[in-house]
Parts: sequence; C-alpha cells; structure tokens
Amino acid sequence: MNTQNQSNTRLLLPEFEYVKPKTKTEALQLLDQYRDKDTRILAGGTDLITKMKTGALSASRLIHVRDIKELSGARQIDSALHIGAVTTLADLERLPEVKSVYSALYEALRSMAAPAVRNMATIGGNLCNGSPAADTAPALMVLGTVCTLSSLTGERRMKLSEFFVAPGRTALLPGEMLTELAVEGVRPGSGSCFLKIGRVSADIAKVNIAVYLERDGDRITDCRLAAGSVGPTPLLLDSVASLLKGSRISQQMLSEAGRMVEDAISPITDARSTQEYRKAISCILAEEAIKAAWVRSGGEVPR
Repeated sequence: MNTQNQSNTRLLLPEFEYVKPKTKTEALQLLDQYRDKDTRILAGGTDLITKMKTGALSASRLIHVRDIKELSGARQIDSALHIGAVTTLADLERLPEVKSVYSALYEALRSMAAPAVRNMATIGGNLCNGSPAADTAPALMVLGTVCTLSSLTGERRMKLSEFFVAPGRTALLPGEMLTELAVEGVRPGSGSCFLKIGRVSADIAKVNIAVYLERDGDRITDCRLAAGSVGPTPLLLDSVASLLKGSRISQQMLSEAGRMVEDAISPITDARSTQEYRKAISCILAEEAIKAAWVRSGGEVPR
C-alpha cells in the first residue's frame, strides 16, 4: 500500500506529561510553574489532540481542566449570561435562554461540527484556538461579550473583539487562561442572527457573519456586525454598524450595507474558497443577517 501521502494517519501521540488539577487555583499554579510554550491547556481536545496526532502542534505537557467545576456551566448574573470557559458547545446549545434570547450564538453553535464533537468541544477551546473562522467568535462579539483572563496574580477583562491578535494567536499571556465569558443582556426591541457558508453542512466556514441590532419604530438605534474567515482574525465591522445606526430599514440600505461589508474585509484564497467568492458571499450574507435580525426585533420585512 502506498503510504507516501499519509502523514495525517498517525495513530499514536508523542510522549507528554499529563496533569489533572482539581481546582482553578491548582490549574493556575501549574500554568505559572510551567510557562514554556509546549505546555498546553486541554479541555475538550477536539482540535488540540488532532493537531498533536498530525504533528501540526507539539506539547510536552497537557493540563487537563475539563472537570474543574468552577470553569463550567452558565448562570445569569444581573442582566448578563456568565459562561465558564470549559462549558461544552452542546451544553450551551441546550440552554433555553441561549435559544430564546441569544439567537446569533444559538445559530453559531448549531452550525458547528457534528453533535458528537459539540458534546466534547468547549466554548473556551473554540476561542483560544485563535482561528479566524471560529464560528462562536462573531456571534459572541456582536452580543457584547467580555472575557476574563485569569492568572495567579489576578484577572484581566477585555472585550472579546480585542482577544484575537493574529491567526492562531490570542491576547493570553504566559501563565494566563481564559476562565469566563460574560455575554451582555439583550434589550427589548432587539434581534440577532448568525449565518455561515461552508463547503458542506457543519464544515469550517468559508465565511460567517453575525449581526445584533436594536430597533425603535422603523429605525435601527444600535447595531454591531462581525465576520469570520475574511481576515487574519474575526472582525468587528464598526464602519458598517455606523452606517446602520439611526438609519431607516430599506432594501436600498441593506444593499449599501452589503457593499460596505465587501469593502471592509480582506479575505484570502485558500483550500476552502477564493478571495473573490468570500467577498461576494459576505455581501449577501450581511444583507440576509441584518434583515433576519430586524424581523426578530419586531420590525416589518424591509421593502
């Protein structure tokens, strides 16, 4: 049998040290003790283990945090939904408030992988990969999410839109880990939407778009748009949001917003899609997502 091109079929992982702290403090102590780049956080492992098997990523030590209760689950505090970083995508998807209130996040979760993967994969892992195509990133960004980065010396909080630095890189410093996400409460008269195009259902996105807006009568009073797989990081499209704020909803305005999205992004051509296709489909997805969010806010279908 020809094995010349089967570098991705490795069955055994290289040797590594495996540690399983019981508490968040223990995990942070280990991170502080082992600050070398080959120490990795293991939560669901759906991406990490695959990369280790194929040799795309090395790890001399894995710190397994999946079973730390302090880092799991979601709870409402005041008006915000606080989500532990090791909460699985499936557990989030099953939360009634995610489906009924945070439509964009629910749709992003539903679009990802197969149910078996969503039962293992964690929300923190999806974000900490630093992938420009991470589906939960645009949805959480438009919903005003703030992330908590913890270390032995304390906590840092930042907008999720500031968390992504470059492809595969985040704002995490040595000794830090993502521990929580706080998703803003949505206001009455608001709506959100997430749309995605992949090669097949549940595939990595060629393009994804998320929209959150607030409505007063026939005007958009506030708005956020974000897109993935169209730049080096997930992008918050502030220029398009500025156009929409204060505008009356109309088909002409939707078309203009779509053209602005196309101008604001900088996609590449890769194995999944071409630059030209990504620009063209981003325009269409943006129009459809704005329209869907508007209708969900209680507005009439724009003419």
